[in-house]
Amino acid sequence: MHSNSSREATPLVATTGIHNFRDYGGYEVAGGGRLVEGRLYRSGEHAKASDNDLLVLRSLGLDAVIDLRGKSERAKAPCRRYVGFPGVVIASDGETAAFAPHVEAASQAMQGADARKTLTSRYRELPFRPAIVDVFRQYFRTLAECDGPTVVYCSAGKDRTGVLVALLHTLMGVHRDDVIHDYLLTNTAGDSDARAAAIRADLEKRFGAGLTDDAVRVITSVEAGFLEAAFEAIAEQHGSVDAYVSTVLHVTSEMREELESRLVV
Repeated sequence: MHSNSSREATPLVATTGIHNFRDYGGYEVAGGGRLVEGRLYRSGEHAKASDNDLLVLRSLGLDAVIDLRGKSERAKAPCRRYVGFPGVVIASDGETAAFAPHVEAASQAMQGADARKTLTSRYRELPFRPAIVDVFRQYFRTLAECDGPTVVYCSAGKDRTGVLVALLHTLMGVHRDDVIHDYLLTNTAGDSDARAAAIRADLEKRFGAGLTDDAVRVITSVEAGFLEAAFEAIAEQHGSVDAYVSTVLHVTSEMREELESRLVV
């Protein structure tokens, strides 16, 4: 066990209108080497990206954007891109969430314990939702073919993005402690208080003001138990992450070698 992160540098990218923007490379992998830095980015949605944020995105030289949000979410909050963005945009034609998990938790839970229960059950079924499987497959294909940097995001950049990044980390041989560490960075990345306040305002608009502070805290943050629930469900249905990634996400051994040659240094 190594409870401290094997990453040397801080992964945050400074943005004002894009929450939770960070580099998820840099971690040591089993068998030596580490994930490349400056190529693998994750964030919340880009609908409220500032002009300055667009300059930051341009400076990263992105080859591909993987938008894990469903069709209706994208229509409601279209992402801003800089003029002349040359990359490919990957997304699903379907709905990747009945609701975003944090919205669903709020609709079913005014108390923290209820919210935790709802989120845990959502995480258990998240890896098997057809539209999510579709866009997860596209993500792995894109990384196996892409030479430049990519960014993957959903609405808050924590649930769907968190599970997908954890799958990539696990597949590449990142230690489980580091997988959890990167997932939990959502709780401290950028202005988490502002993010929580914005999510709370949105939830209260939808569901009224009955949410307890504890419920809001659970809904706007991540807990290791959520990610563990997704991984347990994967293990129950497929035996291992490796088996799930190959049988459900169609990542072949050739693709894995391609991913390793591109992403491990």
